[in-house]
Amino acid sequence: MKIVIYNNQRDLLISLSEIKKLVSLVLKRLKATCDEVILHFVTKKKIGEIHKIYFNDPTPTDCISFPIDSPSSKIKGYKVLGEVFVCPKVAIEYSRTHQIDCREELGRYIIHGLLHLMGYDDLEESQQKKMRQMENRLLLDFSHWREPLSRDIGP
Repeated sequence: MKIVIYNNQRDLLISLSEIKKLVSLVLKRLKATCDEVILHFVTKKKIGEIHKIYFNDPTPTDCISFPIDSPSSKIKGYKVLGEVFVCPKVAIEYSRTHQIDCREELGRYIIHGLLHLMGYDDLEESQQKKMRQMENRLLLDFSHWREPLSRDIGP
């Protein structure tokens, strides 16, 4: 599977290889069948712009997902699961105010976005609970995420 990562922010040094490992392991665990998934790491300004355009809300958010080819789709040929936009600055700020590990929070955002691409939703409280449990399980399973984020710095 091709994991495409665009790093268009400078708030946090990210390890492209660790993120690819996390994405690959999460999608294997979720039994995703696709050929490609795309992640964008963006600034607060950019995520706010995307949030305004697609959700009529100009405030910055943690992550936004855009499914492309449904995981349950029977289409043949090259299948793109979708795109996830993640804002590391939001993770930094949230982790500071809640005294948690920034890398874990960033990992949670990535997993959350991937879960949306796989069809999970969080509009209702029961869905939020189910999604949070899955995030926690995946974060625990992939505790290697706590590796330093300063290796393989992307552009």
